[in-house]
Amino acid sequence: MAKILKLETQAANKCFGCGGDNPAGMRLVFDLDFDAQRSRGRFVLGANYAGGAGFAHGGIIAVVLDEAMGKLSKLTDEKAVTGELSVEYRKPVPVDKEIVVEGWQVQAVGRNRFRAAEIRDAAGNLLARGKSRFVAIDEQHFERVRAAQ
Repeated sequence: MAKILKLETQAANKCFGCGGDNPAGMRLVFDLDFDAQRSRGRFVLGANYAGGAGFAHGGIIAVVLDEAMGKLSKLTDEKAVTGELSVEYRKPVPVDKEIVVEGWQVQAVGRNRFRAAEIRDAAGNLLARGKSRFVAIDEQHFERVRAAQ
C-alpha cells in the first residue's frame, strides 16, 4: 500500500497558497505520495481566481504550480524556498471544473532542488507546466533575514 500523507491547511499558517489563516488565500490541499515521490492536488479554483477571460489568472496558475513543487520538500523533511520559477501556459485553465496538479523533483545539486509540475484537466489534457529551482535553507534563515531589516 502506498504511503500517502494529506497536507491539510494549518490554522496558524498565513500562506496565500496553502495557509488556513489567510482570508484571501486559496487553502490548497495536497497529498504527498512517498512511494512515487510526488505531490498531488485536486481542486476547483473558483471564480475568485479568474483572469479577464474568465479562466484562471496566470499568476494563480503560477501559485498552484509553485505550491505543488514546494510541497516536495516535505518528502525529505527539509526547508527550501523558490529561487526561480518558469511557467509554460498551454491551454486555458478553468476555474469552474476540477484540475489536477502534480509535482516531482528532477534533480538535486548541492542546495539546489530542480523540480517540475503540471496542471491537467480531468481528462488528462496538459494545461500548464512549471519548472523551478528551489534552494534548501536552514531553520534560522528567516530569523536572520528579519533581524537584518
